[in-house]
Amino acid sequence: MQIYADNAATTKMSAAATEAMTDCIKNWWGNPSSLYTIGQKAKEKLEEARAQTAVVINAEPREIIFTSGGSESDNQALLTAAVIGKKQGKTHIISSAFEHHAILHTLNKLKKNGFEVTLLPVHENGIIRADELEAAIREDTCLVTIMTANNEIGTIQPVAEIGDICRRHGVLFHTDAVQAVGHIPIDVKALSIDMLSASAHKFHGPKGVGFLYVRKGIVLQNLIEGGAQERGKRAGTENLPGIAAMTAALKEAAANMERDNAHKTEIRDHIIRGLSEITHSALNGDAERRLSGNVNFSFEGIEGESILILLDQKGISASSGSACTSGALDPSHVLLAIGRIHDVAHGSLRLSIGEDITMEEADYIIDSVKEVVAHLRGFSPVWRDLTEGKKEFILK
Repeated sequence: MQIYADNAATTKMSAAATEAMTDCIKNWWGNPSSLYTIGQKAKEKLEEARAQTAVVINAEPREIIFTSGGSESDNQALLTAAVIGKKQGKTHIISSAFEHHAILHTLNKLKKNGFEVTLLPVHENGIIRADELEAAIREDTCLVTIMTANNEIGTIQPVAEIGDICRRHGVLFHTDAVQAVGHIPIDVKALSIDMLSASAHKFHGPKGVGFLYVRKGIVLQNLIEGGAQERGKRAGTENLPGIAAMTAALKEAAANMERDNAHKTEIRDHIIRGLSEITHSALNGDAERRLSGNVNFSFEGIEGESILILLDQKGISASSGSACTSGALDPSHVLLAIGRIHDVAHGSLRLSIGEDITMEEADYIIDSVKEVVAHLRGFSPVWRDLTEGKKEFILK
């Protein structure tokens, strides 16, 4: 049996996205910046995609900037807020300790340029507390950047509360919604979001394309200089086939969201119940306020990398954390942020299931993980020390 359970890393392109991309390559291949008919037809297709993307998040078409994906969008949003803030004499930014590295690394660069960064603590359930965020806001705060849903443990943050707080205090609010767009409803106006990042390959679109929502009135700063594409704010000929495919995937995801989430939630909870039967294990993050396809567990006494190798041999594709940090020897910064100690964080498994998973496949995952954990614990010196009482169990 082959089961792909790493949809948080990337998703398979949908048939609708593939068809839209192929159609665009064949029939809309002109340069949207060209003035002749072939180019203008491509321009029409581009603006049609922009309008359709905007509808899904209740934005205006002119508020959508097409990018290469989430990391570029995050970088451009943070740079924009930093430039605006500095002009106003505001150089304080609030974020959280378990953001994606596209955020954290950009914040580190800004710190070297005179900005002060406050990283809010993340509690054991993996959710930011709005009151703590509000208490951290100062007169010189220029930006709050908090992800909508965490890429490793899937917890959904109180975005509406955060947006309201930021609006009342006159602080820009950016959210990395890469894991959320296409999976949960997002209304940028209702949520008081000023900037939002999204990436197509997280909702069955192609890799290398995404978008940045920028509320009307915010002067976007350029990351890439050159031509006048994207209203002069993102140079480079637009990847129209990718954009068309992303739009098709996003429309399909939005149309099927309620049905797909109901199915995935049922399967997710079944897997959580099954894996909870493993002794000295724990679900990471809140059991309910999480993405419908996310299951993240820690198993004491073993290492996550070994789990992945043995699961792969059983035909199950999974991960131990973010795909962007695969190969890193350090434990997940997300798990450390919610209070897992290094030894426990090392033994983590992330399963991110898709819409097509069956209950039979879920049972196979449960049985396989139980077998693999038992096998690895059988020759683990750490597990031996724990069971012999030389060390104390952390996960009860």
